[in-house]
Amino acid sequence: MKKYAILILILISLYACQPADQEQSTSKAEADASRDINPTTLATGSSERTWTYPETAKVDQSDDYHGTMVADPYRWLEDDVRESTAVADWVEAQNEITFAYLETIPEREKIRKRLTSLWDYQKYGVPFREGGKIFYFMNNGLQNQSVLYTQDELGSEPKQVIDPNTFSDDGTIALADVEISPDGRFAAMAIQDGGSDWRTVRVLDTESGEELEDKLDWVKFSNLAWAADSSGFYYSRFPATEEGEEFQSLNKNQKIYFHTTGTSQDADKLVYARDDQPEWLLIPEISEDGRFLIIYSQVGSGGNQMAFLDLSKADADAVFITSDFDNEFAFVGNVDEKLIFRTNLAAPRGRLVAIDSSRPEQENWQELVPESESVMRGASLVGKSLIAVYLKDAYSQVRQFALDGSAIREVELPGIGSVSGFGGKADGNDSFYAYSSFNSPPTIYRFATDSGESTVFKAAEVDFDPADFVVKQVFYESKDGTRVPMFIAHRQGLQLNADTPALLYGYGGFNIAITPRFSISRLAWMEMGGIFALANIRGGGEYGDEWHKAGTKLKKQNVFDDFIAAAQYLVSERYTRPEKLAVMGGSNGGLLVGAVVNQRPDLFAAALPAVGVMDMLRFHQFTAGRFWTDDYGSADNADEFKALLAYSPYHNLKDGTEYPAVMVTTADTDDRVVPGHSFKYAARLQAAQAGKAPVLIRIETRAGHGSGKPTDMIIQEVADEWAFLADNLELELPESYGTGE
Repeated sequence: MKKYAILILILISLYACQPADQEQSTSKAEADASRDINPTTLATGSSERTWTYPETAKVDQSDDYHGTMVADPYRWLEDDVRESTAVADWVEAQNEITFAYLETIPEREKIRKRLTSLWDYQKYGVPFREGGKIFYFMNNGLQNQSVLYTQDELGSEPKQVIDPNTFSDDGTIALADVEISPDGRFAAMAIQDGGSDWRTVRVLDTESGEELEDKLDWVKFSNLAWAADSSGFYYSRFPATEEGEEFQSLNKNQKIYFHTTGTSQDADKLVYARDDQPEWLLIPEISEDGRFLIIYSQVGSGGNQMAFLDLSKADADAVFITSDFDNEFAFVGNVDEKLIFRTNLAAPRGRLVAIDSSRPEQENWQELVPESESVMRGASLVGKSLIAVYLKDAYSQVRQFALDGSAIREVELPGIGSVSGFGGKADGNDSFYAYSSFNSPPTIYRFATDSGESTVFKAAEVDFDPADFVVKQVFYESKDGTRVPMFIAHRQGLQLNADTPALLYGYGGFNIAITPRFSISRLAWMEMGGIFALANIRGGGEYGDEWHKAGTKLKKQNVFDDFIAAAQYLVSERYTRPEKLAVMGGSNGGLLVGAVVNQRPDLFAAALPAVGVMDMLRFHQFTAGRFWTDDYGSADNADEFKALLAYSPYHNLKDGTEYPAVMVTTADTDDRVVPGHSFKYAARLQAAQAGKAPVLIRIETRAGHGSGKPTDMIIQEVADEWAFLADNLELELPESYGTGE
């Protein structure tokens, strides 16, 4: 699959908030004075403990939205924790309470030990070929960051190329992306510090292992696309931000440059810019033969505009094949002058079209692979054939076609699960892919494009027996009668009744499909005796563009209705009961959790909203937040404002309500969904809570939205989340759990 698809998945998972001209801060003295300690008794399933919440300062801040005044008393918590002493002190005080609470949970250490044991297995990334060699990432088990290896051919001795664990002592500096030059000699490395979306690009000589002096700054939301002659690469960058604003300010005026290896960034050549459209993202990709530079233009997380430059022609102008942002286009590959794209134009579930670069007008397009009942989620040109990955009822199917679009075969997969990969060279003879499911650890396969045979390249060996777990798919009706799929997984032989703890997970946004994949954290949850349920709700991409749009803007309530209906199904079918049911989601899924807990606090016993979008009136005023208005709408629009205010988690908390136990999680370097979202929501929820269930916020330091997070940090965070659920759902661990026996 093409890199652009991966980039968009990263982009559309997140959001932000706050205009500088309406900034309302509070001084350190005011914040300290407000922190008189108020005792609160937190009642959990196992005990009653008396804790004290910091009383968070309020400010007199209200905003006029189309004639409606909306109070925002915790506006000061939007300030960057690195720049505001008051916010930093608040974070420290909240973390002190949260970790003191977690330390009282006896199951916590057992869970951490078992997670560590399960995590300790060799993990492999999907291999790719470049410069006549095979490259892949491998983690020996508990390394904080995976290491890039290469080998000359299948079965030959691997050689280490890049070890990101040497970048920092604590593992918080990561290799976010790497692109190998066509001749295999150079590696362009996008390095991520502390989980931020900003990247510093360096260049490594793969033969000598020496790092060149090249250093590119202010890179964000960019591909690294090498020229065919390996002389350099195309990339996108923003202008430098004001000092102290790099983690919150809006990012505008992105431009595409060409960097020649061995030179300074100042010498980079400007290739493409749109000074008349400062809000556009401009993302480069290059055809395998190096002839065409593909330019993606994007203003949101949905459709994109598509253009190309014929690099074989001196001073060629960009040729646009689309004039709007209504549909999705992804470059698949080219056969000489014929460019192949995947698109949902006139095909909500996706199709492949061929476009002659000399006659790019739509009336000249050739349909290669038409729309089908399954949703086409990705495609690649490999081994003189086209490979397309589909979703049917949220699980993967793979089909191979000839270059004229005629069917060759359906690729046989091991079961109902998820695949990734299927990249490769147009004139090669193989491709690699990974398959996994809830109870099937990842296996990497080599796919022979001529025979269709799949052979194992690497198989994960995890300390569990897949036969000990059950996975099934059910369908339920949402509030309006819509049929929604849900996966349910649990330990074999688990007694399913109203006393069984259950965890319901969802996302529901941005055309992202949530599919059955292997997860150590979910496996541990099931080992503990819990049910795991994944609801494939509207707003996602499980059934194509129509399913996605049915959960956007003025229809966003459909997403929450679908999720609430999933919870009601689990209760009505006696898998669990509200006192034993928890909900979890991250980013857009954090918004989901916040909204449904507000709307049905009686339906859940515990909630884990992670890095969520909690202030729906201001998310578009931070970093890349504007790119998500096509999914959410904007408070700048009167009708959309009304819909946003109706479900915004921060604004719909009501004093005197008994809310379930909630542990919010976020990180100080999250510059996608800035942590102010979670800070404001947690402060307001602590003030509104009338019950005895705990309301906590766990704030990670030196971490961002999730990308690049080191292994030990992930394990500890999951252990804390599962311990919180065990404590509040009264989940009793198996007798020998976490002891190694």
